[in-house]
Amino acid sequence: MAEKILGIDLGTTNSEVAIYENGAVTIIEGPDGKLLPSYVGLDDHDNLLVGGPAMNQFVVYPERTIKSIKRLMGQASPVPLGDRSYLPQEISAMILRHLKNIAETYLGHSVGKAVITVPAFFSDGQRQATREAGQMAGLDVVKIINEPTAATLVYESSHKGAKKVLVYDLGGGTFDVSVVELQDDVIEVIASHGNNHLGGDDFDALIEKVLMAKLQEDNFTDIPLQAKARIRRAAENAKKLLSIQPFALVEEEYLLTRDGVPYNFSIELARQQYEELITPLLDETLDAVHLVLRDAGLTASEIDEILLVGGSTRTPLVQERLEREFGMAPRFEVDPDLCVAAGAALQAAMISGEEVRAVLVDVTPYTFGTSAIGDIDGRFTIDKFVPIIKKNTPVPVTRSEVFYTAVDQQEAVEIKVYQGEAENALENIEVGNFLVQGLAKRPSGSEIIAKFALDSNGILQVSAIEKATGLEKSITIDNVMSDLSRDTLAAARDKIRKLFGEKDREGQEPPRPGRDAGNAAEPKTMRNSRRVQAEALIEKARSLFDKAGEDDREDMINLLEIIGQALAEDDEDLLQENMDELSEIIFYLES
Repeated sequence: MAEKILGIDLGTTNSEVAIYENGAVTIIEGPDGKLLPSYVGLDDHDNLLVGGPAMNQFVVYPERTIKSIKRLMGQASPVPLGDRSYLPQEISAMILRHLKNIAETYLGHSVGKAVITVPAFFSDGQRQATREAGQMAGLDVVKIINEPTAATLVYESSHKGAKKVLVYDLGGGTFDVSVVELQDDVIEVIASHGNNHLGGDDFDALIEKVLMAKLQEDNFTDIPLQAKARIRRAAENAKKLLSIQPFALVEEEYLLTRDGVPYNFSIELARQQYEELITPLLDETLDAVHLVLRDAGLTASEIDEILLVGGSTRTPLVQERLEREFGMAPRFEVDPDLCVAAGAALQAAMISGEEVRAVLVDVTPYTFGTSAIGDIDGRFTIDKFVPIIKKNTPVPVTRSEVFYTAVDQQEAVEIKVYQGEAENALENIEVGNFLVQGLAKRPSGSEIIAKFALDSNGILQVSAIEKATGLEKSITIDNVMSDLSRDTLAAARDKIRKLFGEKDREGQEPPRPGRDAGNAAEPKTMRNSRRVQAEALIEKARSLFDKAGEDDREDMINLLEIIGQALAEDDEDLLQENMDELSEIIFYLES
């Protein structure tokens, strides 16, 4: 039996560990799930915290917590952690050791070898520091590979022939773009460019400036460290929300006090405002794209595919700018947060001598959207197709977009749902429609938010919400990912039943396994409503950290860690028990 070698993505924001087994890649889950937050901290007793527990204490004790250490790899200067100091590779080693432990728990035996990924633009010094971090963690680093190479492996592990691929990798703290050439089984990076200090952290910082400006407008100038940490976390959460919806409400209760009176922070951000903030940074990434094409001796038209890597590529504007630049839609059917770790696991399997098969993922084969007023080829139309969930998006997925009423005092709006790729909605397939009536009689331009949610069973839920009033209407459409219409499928089912001599009871269709018949074919999982309640409770607890005493803070941090574990493990009993205990503390703090 081939020796198992781990594949590790040591990331700025999150890190992951993967293994290739039974002909597929497994991203190994730990207490924090598949994504381990790249945080390291020390608790009150100088005990080491890695991942979720360190991230949870960041808003309370930022001076005892380190994040984004990847940006400092290769530097000789130590970084402070509480009363101690460590080299950047030592902090990274703590993360790697934690990932090693997670993998060994999953496998049931020790593992001593790993393939670790780095940005293609990392210097020799940064690569050496990464290797040293692995050695400090007790790992024999058998290979360090470039992140674009790892990502390309995931997409193209069974590729035959020649192809030129541009890999656009925008992570939490680093950016690089590479041109990768594929020739049958050989994958070679032929040109790279990037910036080791540009990424999602910088997007967060721009939002943070807006939030801090709001504090200054409200006459707060001397902001405590803990409040700054909460603002930083709120900025990151707002960025994530604005990648999937047009508005984000940022609220931090009891953020500060003035003359003994609590101050509740609240501001709404729009995606358009966020996109204006980050445009200069995206321009910088596109300058790097042009430079790497020049270094490779290629033009945009000679690129066969664009692959998206890194969580920050979820920002819709990133995809739009690249599509405009190259005239083709980027591929992102593999989770951009996980594809590098998956590629590292594939490389590790190859080194072990295993036969590697292509990685398969569930994606939507169609684009779904609605119609709106606009122009097509310079001609005004009321039937312009507006894509909301694009073809090849991994499922399940939820996306939303904002639209505006066209006339003053508009009382209703019709939402038509289309499947297809044509600019003219009428050339696509209409799969459903509904009417939202009783709108507030407001001037034109009132905001209507359309939300599309598509699950892996092909069920599409579409809702429209009037932002000003909260008025909402929705529709559920079954089997939108099927190549055949529901009528065609029903006719085929009837034909097959007759062939087998079957007859439905009272002409009714037999229950479908897994959805009708009490979901008998589906594994029991935690109800989504319970998860929503838990997440709301977590946010409420974090907003009260500043108000809590030392003992309560420690109890809250411990409970948050256990609740996170319960969510990751789908343990509803453990979740409920600790939610109840956390609720009691919150009730005490709010009373």
